[in-house]
Amino acid sequence: MATYFEVRIADEERTYAAQAAQAALDLVDKLESHLSRFRASSDIAQIAQIAPGERMRLSEPAFACLVIARKMELATCGAFSVTAAALQTQASLPQWTLTSEEQSIRCESGQLQFDLGAIGKGFALDRMAELLRKWDCPAFLLVAGGSSILAGDPARETAGWSCGMGDDHAPQRLMLARTSLSGSGLAVKGDHIFDPRTGLPALRQNRAWALADSAAESDALSTACMVLNEEELEAVLAQDHSWLFFLETDGINRPMGNRALPPHA
Repeated sequence: MATYFEVRIADEERTYAAQAAQAALDLVDKLESHLSRFRASSDIAQIAQIAPGERMRLSEPAFACLVIARKMELATCGAFSVTAAALQTQASLPQWTLTSEEQSIRCESGQLQFDLGAIGKGFALDRMAELLRKWDCPAFLLVAGGSSILAGDPARETAGWSCGMGDDHAPQRLMLARTSLSGSGLAVKGDHIFDPRTGLPALRQNRAWALADSAAESDALSTACMVLNEEELEAVLAQDHSWLFFLETDGINRPMGNRALPPHA
């Protein structure tokens, strides 16, 4: 993941809220040890070492994250893939399968060069949210890297958490509650998003946002929005009416989808 995380908690005693926030941040460190490709001992780094035909047992977080990744790959017809970066060093995408009974992964072909950057942050936010609810702190806002946001219950006497679609001074702001908003774009990292189906750079040059109930899903969807045309996006949206996309054109984020828009701040 290799990014920063923020935790905001409302309607709780200050010391208790601080303890809950620290517990959530400690959880991120544990997840990083399983999911980061930058840590040689992580599941994701170790997966890259297995040869075709070999199998490897995974930790619960790594297996759960890859289950969601596979689901989103299917939902986007391959426009999202955790192996997209492998096309920079391999002629085709590596193939892999998961076995629930053994909580394991099998390499079918190629080298399993996984990069969870487009879903790992969201997965971590979802797990942090679960933990905060166990601490009985349901009113929270979680942020990862500025581009992944997960809102819990709103603070008392508010409609939601005011979140900008862009930087902190973005003119378009939404009041989020019990939902996640993720953004993808090329402004910060340049041409780092590739279409897994073709190996070509992202189709869209402006930013895209996705709204979903799960932060892992919104992260994957915002990445897919960068490589799908509008007809393909409509097909993705038809699968789940809880999803909503925003495509930036001339500084305006135009919504796509059947989900009701969150109120503007």
